[in-house]
Amino acid sequence: MSSNTKNIYDEYIRPLPREQQLLLLNLLQTELNGEENQPQRSIIELHGLGKEIWQGIDPKDYVTRLREEWDEPAR
Repeated sequence: MSSNTKNIYDEYIRPLPREQQLLLLNLLQTELNGEENQPQRSIIELHGLGKEIWQGIDPKDYVTRLREEWDEPAR
């Protein structure tokens, strides 16, 4: 790695929050793969998707029910 690249990384990229570093990495990967024309997507866009399914469900009760099902013999 050239010292100029290392300096750019140390000064501009390392201080970024992890989320922004990941977005930058995705941007670089897309550009290097020649996929510039495809819409940019981020895993962060999925945050909260489907949360309504879990409303009113107690996590401990759910896990307990799953474990009980695992212990039941197969039919």
